Amino acid sequence: MKKSLLFTYGFLILLTLSTALISNASKISSLLVLLIIGFSIAKFLLVAFQFMELKKANPFWKFSLSLFLGLFFLAIFLLK
Repeated sequence: MKKSLLFTYGFLILLTLSTALISNASKISSLLVLLIIGFSIAKFLLVAFQFMELKKANPFWKFSLSLFLGLFFLAIFLLK
């Protein structure tokens, strides 16, 4: 297996464990919610670019994914 895939797996596990630890905090603030959403977006981008081969895709799809994630994060940020 390639080293980049192993690095990505490790980083995904680290982000997942971090999210689980943060979500078990006694006080959940809006900053922690945004941090969890940020971790989720990072995991989504890692999976999309590394395992779904989006890094080799047309620039339109890269831009469209980035635009969607930006709007999603903005909507959550404004609603919180």
